[in-house]
Amino acid sequence: MTAESQNLTDWQRPASAQLVDPEEDLPSSSYGGDFETTAIPRYDTTGAAKPEQNAFALLNDPEPLPYVSPAQPNPYATAPVAPTEIGPHDADQQIRAAGRRGTTDLGLLLLRVGLGALLIVHGLQKIFGWWGGAGLSGFESSLSELGYQHAGLLTYVGAGAQIVAGLLLVLGLFAPLAAAAALAYLVNALLASIAAEPGVGFADFVIPTGHEHQVSLVLVAAALTLTGPGRYGLDAGRGWARRPFVGSFLALLLGVGVGIGMWVLLNGANPLG
Repeated sequence: MTAESQNLTDWQRPASAQLVDPEEDLPSSSYGGDFETTAIPRYDTTGAAKPEQNAFALLNDPEPLPYVSPAQPNPYATAPVAPTEIGPHDADQQIRAAGRRGTTDLGLLLLRVGLGALLIVHGLQKIFGWWGGAGLSGFESSLSELGYQHAGLLTYVGAGAQIVAGLLLVLGLFAPLAAAAALAYLVNALLASIAAEPGVGFADFVIPTGHEHQVSLVLVAAALTLTGPGRYGLDAGRGWARRPFVGSFLALLLGVGVGIGMWVLLNGANPLG
């Protein structure tokens, strides 16, 4: 098989063709054409040109930038350098963002309501004599026998403090202060019970007729002071319900200090002697 011979004259350049130098298409250095004179004229709303105003030149004119003039104050100069953390506005969302608390809030609710209910019942016993209580006169007599000064005034203060602190704990309102008030009363009551029985030993705290019940209530009140009321209460939107720290610790010290201080100032007896 042979290829068909081709005529070499078909591959030759025509006589009229010329090689073109690409640089010949560029304008000369003295050319003042479109690159220097082209401009966009200004027009009014009717479409007519405005010869009295300068045209928008394409070259050799600074480009109008939409920046703030240096003579004007920069509205972004006072912006904070560090990023600002934007958190959820709702208290429940803040709690969920920090992590699920499981059944912690439910356990705190049970402790609050249980301790608050006991305080309310004992306060009503002291005031009205309900459920086998001694009433105000009997409570005053017991305080006098224990050596308390101003027993008449302390009768109303003690019974009222029990009821108010119990109601606040049940509602979950001002829980650290309510728990601190309950702690002060319970510490004072524990000291009074110990002083009423000389020769206190370890067995006096653990036997059924001993002080173990009062010690348990003191520990519950101290724990609620430190942990806060939890989400299920009127304090749910406050800091001590979500992350109790310094304030709750100070409330604990206040409750213990007031309980011991009232005993020292109003009774003066040494419960261990």
